[in-house]
Amino acid sequence: MNQCIISLAPLDPAQHGQLKYAAAFTSEYIEDIRLEEDTLLLTHNDPRGSGWIEVRVQKLIERFSHGDFGFKEHILFEHQGSKPYSGNIMNELVESKSMKVLDPGLFIFREPLSSLMRFLDYSFVEKVAKPFGAKEETYPAVIHLTTLDKTNHFTSFPEHLHFLSHLRDDLDVIEAFSESVRQSQGWKQEAPLDLNVNMAKPKLAMNPSTCYHCYEGLQGETIEGDGLVATAVAKCHRYESKNHGDFGRLLDFTMREIIFVGKPEFVRENRLKAVELMKQLAVEWDIDCTMENANDPFFTNDFQVKASFQRNQEMKYELRLTIPYLNKSIACGSVNFHSTAFGTAFDIKMGKRNATTGCVGFGIERWALAILAQFGLDESGWPEAFRSQYQAWKETN
Repeated sequence: MNQCIISLAPLDPAQHGQLKYAAAFTSEYIEDIRLEEDTLLLTHNDPRGSGWIEVRVQKLIERFSHGDFGFKEHILFEHQGSKPYSGNIMNELVESKSMKVLDPGLFIFREPLSSLMRFLDYSFVEKVAKPFGAKEETYPAVIHLTTLDKTNHFTSFPEHLHFLSHLRDDLDVIEAFSESVRQSQGWKQEAPLDLNVNMAKPKLAMNPSTCYHCYEGLQGETIEGDGLVATAVAKCHRYESKNHGDFGRLLDFTMREIIFVGKPEFVRENRLKAVELMKQLAVEWDIDCTMENANDPFFTNDFQVKASFQRNQEMKYELRLTIPYLNKSIACGSVNFHSTAFGTAFDIKMGKRNATTGCVGFGIERWALAILAQFGLDESGWPEAFRSQYQAWKETN
């Protein structure tokens, strides 16, 4: 193994985490990435050497150092919970066999964790979606590439994409592939596979976000009244390279969303109401958390422009839950305002004008892991309101 050591002195310290995240995509041979004060340490076995990686990391440093990083900071609320547990919850879940690690970021969840996740989704519907009169929708796990193109996903988060394909509709190709696996005595990851010869050009990807399907389903429609509110839970997929080793950064995860489509004031008012509902939930359950303005982790070279605009216009609020044993917090929910971006892209109308959209998202697995990180697996140590609501739910489910 080789090590590449890079100074991050040109960057604002607030940018170090984003640089570390992006650096994971500079080489497929990177094994580990760590931050030590203002230095980035990359362990790798890249045959092209450390210089190859350093050039690309320096390119990222140059990208992130441009523009105004004077982001407007705004904390909407903080709640200091009791968080009595401080053990390594991930180790405890694995040791108790409540969670099976298949790969970094890819888990099987068993009882009692699986029940906790179902309860959380139920609670988000009851406590946040229903006050808006949200109508339940069900979405596919896959999405058209043409739909992702309209959301600008390719130009904002290209690194996340999970393309879907299949063997070409060609008998010779299908039989040759099957025979090659038979001759190799099973599937071999390292075996050569000519994608151009064997695979059809992809038309679909795994869905990276729940709300995209809502806008796709409303394409070309005109919304009546002030607007509509929909809710859905969906499996989402985002490839994040070595970052899947971070707490809560899953490859495959469940996202409950409440989606607003309508007049600007309708979306803005509901968005603020959603913030208040999330605050009430945090206080009721004694969750240690902060809600603050944030930006998406844009990957492309216009990161600074997009991130600055998003923060300074307060288009994204993020609910971050504390993970005591790591002495850090993770984003478990968000409240977003898209203006008319999706209304324009999908030709969704309010009268003659393009509709405004917004959404509220809850990462189910992250909420479950963060709650257990604060209170542990022993239910007797859970906050009284949370414990009693969970027990009541279990009795009827």
